[in-house]
Amino acid sequence: MRLPVMPPVAPMLAKPIGDIPADQLYEPKWDGFRSVIFRDGAEVEIGSRNERPMTRYFPEVVEAVLANFPERAVIDGEIVVADTERNTLDFEALQQRIHPAASRVKLLSGQTPASFIAFDLLAVGDDDLTERPFEERRARLEEALAQAGAPVHVTPLTGDLDTARRWFEQFEGAGLDGLIAKKRDLTYQPDKRVMSKIKHERTADCVVAGYRVHKSGPDALGSLLLGLFDDRDVLNSVGVVGAFPMATRKQLFAELQPLVTSFEGHPWDWAAHEQGERTPRKNETSRWNAGKDLSFVPLRPERVVEVRYDYMEGQRFRHTAQFVRWRPDRDPESCTYEQLERPVSFDLADVLMGA
Repeated sequence: MRLPVMPPVAPMLAKPIGDIPADQLYEPKWDGFRSVIFRDGAEVEIGSRNERPMTRYFPEVVEAVLANFPERAVIDGEIVVADTERNTLDFEALQQRIHPAASRVKLLSGQTPASFIAFDLLAVGDDDLTERPFEERRARLEEALAQAGAPVHVTPLTGDLDTARRWFEQFEGAGLDGLIAKKRDLTYQPDKRVMSKIKHERTADCVVAGYRVHKSGPDALGSLLLGLFDDRDVLNSVGVVGAFPMATRKQLFAELQPLVTSFEGHPWDWAAHEQGERTPRKNETSRWNAGKDLSFVPLRPERVVEVRYDYMEGQRFRHTAQFVRWRPDRDPESCTYEQLERPVSFDLADVLMGA
């Protein structure tokens, strides 16, 4: 492979800001695996955010690159899996695509095929475009992929602030993650947080039904396990909150000891696990780190905590929640999904078509 920009390349990153900035270019923020894809004739390499190759996991994306990319090109984008029945992106299905067995990779490439959403052009032919302004790179990207078809797409882009605000509200209903804002003259700067990301932020009151011990030792709390009651009055595991100073971790560990209980009668006991309910015991080891222990200490589900979250993926918070405050005034039974803000429904296909 001989390209003007060679792998590995650490993707350019974004820093979070509170509001949509004026006078920039705006794109949807896709919820998938960030990927820089390199093509040189028959050779294709898919690089990840951490610069590790992901080529073997997405054979259908390799085929799509060979069918749709220019002969020689380097394109930054996002690999996503769309759930057309639920009209949303499916990050859990995407995670399952990272599997060591070639037979499993082949099977999943047919069952949950991935798409590639392109949003930046680093090189084409013999031209290195990384020092060119983003506005020019975007125009060249549209030209390079003008004839591309699914599953390769060019992300929608607007310079209109009102349109960006509409996208921010509507696209969440299709499973997207907010907005990315880029200055028109922005050069491509690997591993630098020079773009901006604007994400939804909401709060929810959750039941604390367990905790994990911190890696530093047995007397410090690692994370609190959060639950919400569904319409059957079943407590579902919805995520964790775990960003605490060390002094707070030790204080919380001691404070929660009177609530420690056994799994017998606990909402997330083995019986519930066997029946298929969503409990933390479904994931007691990490697929990303086989040595990481995800087992937890059960607590009597009596305390309520208010947390910040960006959005839901299915029944769970998509990202780790943030602690806001304890809610001694709330009964655990009042912590239901009904309190959550529901995003506006929006057709994923409309986003892909450049709504």
